Amino acid sequence: MKYFDYAATCPISEKALQTYIQASKEYFGNTRSVHDIGTKADSLAEHCRDRLANHFQVDAAGITFTSGGTESNMLALYALTNAAAPGKHIVISAGEHSSIHNITTKLVEEKGFKVSEVSLTEEGIVDLEELEVLMREDTVLVSIQHVNSDIGTIQPIEKIYELCRAGGILLHSDCVQSFGKIDLSRIASLVDSFSISSHKIYGPKGVGALYIRPSLSFSPFFPNGSHESGIRQGTLNTPGIAAFTTAAETSLTKLAPHQQYIKSLKGEFLNALEDMDDFIKVAGSGSDSCIPVLGLCIHETDGQHMMLEGNRRGYFFSTGSACQVRSGGPPKTLLAMGISEAEAKTFIRISFGFDRTLEDVRGLADCIKEVIRERKRTV
Repeated sequence: MKYFDYAATCPISEKALQTYIQASKEYFGNTRSVHDIGTKADSLAEHCRDRLANHFQVDAAGITFTSGGTESNMLALYALTNAAAPGKHIVISAGEHSSIHNITTKLVEEKGFKVSEVSLTEEGIVDLEELEVLMREDTVLVSIQHVNSDIGTIQPIEKIYELCRAGGILLHSDCVQSFGKIDLSRIASLVDSFSISSHKIYGPKGVGALYIRPSLSFSPFFPNGSHESGIRQGTLNTPGIAAFTTAAETSLTKLAPHQQYIKSLKGEFLNALEDMDDFIKVAGSGSDSCIPVLGLCIHETDGQHMMLEGNRRGYFFSTGSACQVRSGGPPKTLLAMGISEAEAKTFIRISFGFDRTLEDVRGLADCIKEVIRERKRTV
């Protein structure tokens, strides 16, 4: 069995797992308890906060530990709309993660906000000219995912930041798919908030982090909280935070060789599919990047069919972000790029991991070609 759905989740690494086990045994106290056991757990959590802040080159006071990317996005958008100057307009990209779409829908229903969606170019990049047009005097927030979770394109956050700065608009970026894959220190210095998650980088599930620029003043989503400086309620998952930090440090210290390896896997995979160019189209412009996500449209082959046939043959990939595939319909990302709904339904997402081999990706390519040939014979 060969797994190619790392953009949905990764297996926990052995090193992160051992950290989790040790922290569960030795640092089990509640970080808000004032006795020595609680103080010991709190010291570990603060050590992890400092380590992550150091990697991002940001103030540790801005980091809040959460349950993952979705919660981080929720807390960020509520915080930034609260901190912003008067105004009720938000701009997001049409290709955002479902959590951003869901949160902005709630802000519309509960707070009276208006939301505009900026489309993507044929390459899957935010249309900057359209973004500038959509910005208004009452725009208080722009939220753009750094790396698209369906096709792996890297968004031009620096250029988006310049547009936001010129308009006095706050900027949030969902960095869940980019963290651990590319250097985020520059991005972290520009945005007002960003979200990251543990299970995308071989850490445990149920752990993530949110950075909000400490100079911002806002009322937290939940009032009167005693944890995480009042920004987030609930007892900290200290073992998970420790394992998350271990996974993060492993990913970041091995960033360059990991990037080269992912490029080699993607290159080998696409080379193995060259004889099927008439039937396979890469979605977006991420085919030669170090991001381990690749989107494909398979001519006249339903993506769900391709996924199920791959599953039957022992190859596991997806038809898009796991948080939206069960909602029905093709990925919003592809529609935002101008791809027809019929073609978007042929989409599959391949995402690569460091424990996959060149032989594995060649096998995956053979699997896809076999399904296409069978499809051709039955049509």
